Amino acid sequence: QVQVMESGGGLVQAGGSLRLSCDASRIIFTINTMAWFRQAAGNGRELVAQITSKRPTYYSNSVKGRFTISRDNANRAYLQMNSLKPEDTAVYYCYAKEIDPTHGDYDHWGQGTQVTVSS
Repeated sequence: QVQVMESGGGLVQAGGSLRLSCDASRIIFTINTMAWFRQAAGNGRELVAQITSKRPTYYSNSVKGRFTISRDNANRAYLQMNSLKPEDTAVYYCYAKEIDPTHGDYDHWGQGTQVTVSS
């Protein structure tokens, strides 16, 4: 069973930084996309940043220039968050897409990690 686990959330003051980590383990096929989503209280889940093999990295307008997504070769992804704002407060979820050449794609989600930015 694939596991996706986030870490690195916490409480930080506005203007501060946090680095989230995501580890996708027990992967059988290839992960071609890893992404970070977030969900603030009362809102839907939104895509924050995405990194896909052979495609440009995507950032939402609200985080562009402040957040950086990266990925290593071991199915780990990171989200460096700088100049944090109170509106960045949310539960952050890691997402990984596994490509099975025979049966299609599998979507994997982590349980989420809370990021709280105080003003």
